[in-house]
Amino acid sequence: MTSTAASDRNWVAVVLAGDRGPNDPVARAAGARCKAMVDVAGRPLLGRVLDTLAVCDEITECRVVGPGADIVAANPALGALIEAAGARWIEPGASPVASALAALDTVEPGRPVLITTADHALLTPRMVATMCRSGAGLDLGVGLIDYARVHSAYPDSRRTTTRLGARAFCGCNLFALYQPAGRTLVERWRRVENERKHPARIVAGMLGWTALARYALRALPLEAAFAGLSKRHDLRAGPVLLDEPNAAIDVDSVADLRQVEAILRDGR
Repeated sequence: MTSTAASDRNWVAVVLAGDRGPNDPVARAAGARCKAMVDVAGRPLLGRVLDTLAVCDEITECRVVGPGADIVAANPALGALIEAAGARWIEPGASPVASALAALDTVEPGRPVLITTADHALLTPRMVATMCRSGAGLDLGVGLIDYARVHSAYPDSRRTTTRLGARAFCGCNLFALYQPAGRTLVERWRRVENERKHPARIVAGMLGWTALARYALRALPLEAAFAGLSKRHDLRAGPVLLDEPNAAIDVDSVADLRQVEAILRDGR
């Protein structure tokens, strides 16, 4: 990839890799000791994410948060994978947000941070570049994609959506912290992180009841939602709209695993 001004910003990538070990349904179905090491088309899930980050000009350091020390100790190949990538392993917290904050505590406040997950097997350098280079005027960017794009490419894929105004959006497990103030919103996200499958509860928790009423009436467009989020939390948050349908597909279930395998097999 061509070097740009964004690449000079020294991004740190944080990969959230906590899981439930062999009791994770994806790990169990694949016969793996932990989800991060589930084989997908010949490469572990975490390995695919680290491979992508390694070829991104924007990324100069990487933190892998999780799995827990007991799982890492029982999986020498996992530790070797993290070491080979030159990444730093960090003990996970009790939740994804707690894990993200644990990683942020190891990063200098002035450095930009990209947060993603170990099950984002279809992550591409283009997605990373879009996230890192879209921060003009923002403290924090949230990766989103129009659900219509995802449905057009994969009509049978079931994805969680958030309807804002006349459009529905899928999350992409990608967050960019461009400025230190962006970390504030990560800390406040703790209040609603268990509601990720319930968009209305997130809207109420992060934007308030007036915004929830507008959301219920489909009168809360994307721009207004982020404007309200920014005002309520005294920072500048905005969407980063991606255009690759694969950005919305992570491996949350066995069905997702089969879909990702099929996509990679078909070269998409």
